[in-house]
Amino acid sequence: MKKALILSDSKIGHLNQSIAFCEIENLKYEILEVNFKNKFFKALSYLFDKFNLHFEFLLNLNNIKNNYNIIISTGSETYYSNKLLSKKLNLKSVAIMLPKGYKLNFDYIIAQTHDAPPKQKNIIEIPINLSIPKVINDFNPTKKAISLIIGGDNSVFEMKIDEIKNIIDFIFKKFPNHIKAVTTSRRTSTEIEKLIQSYNFNYRVIYSQNKINPIGDFLAKSEYVFITSDSTSMISEAVSFGKSSIEIIKLSEKKQNSKFIKLINNLNDNKYLHIFDGNIKLRAKKINLKALLKFSL
Repeated sequence: MKKALILSDSKIGHLNQSIAFCEIENLKYEILEVNFKNKFFKALSYLFDKFNLHFEFLLNLNNIKNNYNIIISTGSETYYSNKLLSKKLNLKSVAIMLPKGYKLNFDYIIAQTHDAPPKQKNIIEIPINLSIPKVINDFNPTKKAISLIIGGDNSVFEMKIDEIKNIIDFIFKKFPNHIKAVTTSRRTSTEIEKLIQSYNFNYRVIYSQNKINPIGDFLAKSEYVFITSDSTSMISEAVSFGKSSIEIIKLSEKKQNSKFIKLINNLNDNKYLHIFDGNIKLRAKKINLKALLKFSL
């Protein structure tokens, strides 16, 4: 089995995409945290890369054994290290997400459609983030189930308590005989958590109190899964795993035409999900990520 070195910027959303790539491609992997010594050095890296100059003094790097076949990285803090090490160790390089600002001369780039990547032989365009949800079997409904996945505020969306209350009321009214489950995220506000706790959910995970992730269970075992629009990773998981029909809860927008909106609209247009509008639709079609990642490592 081939072995990969994952370069991590310590952001869990980025690291999870690199790990998902390895699992999809059946690669063993080790993880190495990398970063620039300071912000000025990171700025310099964009300039140096234009001239194919890659200097180790810009980076915090530990000694690395050369027992790998490929280097994988996700996030702007990792791409320069990927180029330097792949050249130094004579390994293939894979960048996940479009490495904006750097030359697009990695061996392979896995870029999302919403970033409008250029058409190049080394760029593989996919409509969602890479992900492989885990079924932990903590949620085991004995009859049909409806699940709700709630995130929180970010730079694009604002989560208003009335919006979430209206969705919960709809679910309880529309599906009186279904098992009803809910989970929150690390960004969910205390106000929203209190709202959730005021309803009689059959299964409930408040992330601030219980740091487990039942999303894989929800997607595998629910008839419908309602998801707030604030997380591209949660939405990507939903349209590539399980059997559930996916309803997206559109939150109040702070920014127009963001990558979140582009992602959701594209998936809605292609019938992988439905943007909730007071009605629901059967949207259980799934994206086969393994089939999209066809190249030779």
